[in-house]
Amino acid sequence: MPDPRFFEDLGPVTLAELAEVTGAKLADAAEGERSVRAVAVLAQAQPDTVTFLTDRKYAEALAQSRPIGVFVSAGNADLVPEGCAALITAMPHAAYAAAANRLHRPRRHTGAEAVSREAMLEDGLTLSPGVVIGPGARVGRGTVIGANAVIGPGVAIGRDCVIGANASIGFALLGDRVSILAGARIGEPGFGATGAAQGVIDVPQLGRVILQDGVTIGANSCVDRGAFEDTVVGENTKIDNLVHIAHNVRVGRNCVMAAYTGISGSVTIGDGVAFGGRAGVADHISIGDRAQIAAAAGLFRNVPAGETWGGVPAQPIRKWMREVAWLSKSAGVRKGSDK
Repeated sequence: MPDPRFFEDLGPVTLAELAEVTGAKLADAAEGERSVRAVAVLAQAQPDTVTFLTDRKYAEALAQSRPIGVFVSAGNADLVPEGCAALITAMPHAAYAAAANRLHRPRRHTGAEAVSREAMLEDGLTLSPGVVIGPGARVGRGTVIGANAVIGPGVAIGRDCVIGANASIGFALLGDRVSILAGARIGEPGFGATGAAQGVIDVPQLGRVILQDGVTIGANSCVDRGAFEDTVVGENTKIDNLVHIAHNVRVGRNCVMAAYTGISGSVTIGDGVAFGGRAGVADHISIGDRAQIAAAAGLFRNVPAGETWGGVPAQPIRKWMREVAWLSKSAGVRKGSDK
């Protein structure tokens, strides 16, 4: 279930209504009056939630989770377990997105009050001109919030934090001594899109961002909220300016990321990992503890703990340097032979 501090619950609705909203067809119309509370991905589906299935390799996960209903193509309808309603559609992911929009709505701060009366602010805060704080937000003592910063509804910020000018924080929980530098964006939707009848559409991002104690996020950097699970940055990790961390990423403790690093969705990063500037990491990769990724590396494979990788595509540093030396030598020989 999405965190109620950040998302309004618009349910329950019936399976029949979801079928109408999404354009799906119930395989058994008699199940139409069953009630749905929320959407969920397969890993978190419960008996009163609806999910989607696009790949047969996840059939066992569907059987184990047993949601009340699943959006599924006609070709995969045979995978739907007993007791789970099949909502047949040519585009299950798009139908899931439509269902998410029907059942959940992000909370927004509206009205004339810049600082909501429903915000819970400890004594000893410093609020600069133009600060906006939404209802239900909590801010701890000793925290300094710069000019024109926006703190969204439900956001929790610990003690002795520094929030820079023009930063925005939403759908997020921050520990103590967290620094968010000017212009950073915390908790915006991750890049989730899928094809639909009307073209490419956004998939609602229903997760959160969690920044543990002592984290620093550089100026104009972005940390996206999770698609359904959380994006997490561990204690004392230091992130430079102009870095992007995508949805569902988990960063360990005491990591460092230099400017222009880009981490794609669902990457897992261990403790003490270091990234040089402009390093890029493909999605669903794991990087072990104390690994080092060289500047401008393009990483497409898992990195074992303690190893240093570089190059494009990235590989162990010694192998990469040998290849660079061989190419340089070969180029020199060919140039000489042309003379």
